[in-house]
Amino acid sequence: MKPWILYAVVSMVFAGFTSVIAKIGLSGISSELGLAVRTCFVFVFVLAFAMVVVPGSQLSTLSRANYFWLGLSGVTTAVSWVFYYKAIKEGEVSTVALIDKGSIIVAVLLAALILKEQITLRTLTGGILMVVGLLIIARK
Repeated sequence: MKPWILYAVVSMVFAGFTSVIAKIGLSGISSELGLAVRTCFVFVFVLAFAMVVVPGSQLSTLSRANYFWLGLSGVTTAVSWVFYYKAIKEGEVSTVALIDKGSIIVAVLLAALILKEQITLRTLTGGILMVVGLLIIARK
């Protein structure tokens, strides 16, 4: 198994825990306050992790393009998180998480348009099956 596949599986497992734990943590507070508190923990953890594993010499390799695209990614992440937290605060985590995973369709389309990645028959079939599954689950 390629390492990136293992990384993706670990990400999937922890993302599943994240939604349920966040829903519990939002009890009695607004989604915005909960997200702010969570983000502080994320910031501290990621910064500490980077200090341990990233060689200091890599800082000098950052370009304006890196800052721009990673900054834009941070903005899109923040918008996604704001609305995700609003959704799990008011809705069922199981349904919200499934709808959120529909982002794979957006990612596949953008990867094809912007990164020129190929959409294979396998990718297309999997995407269609995911959309059908999302529609079935969302239509209670």
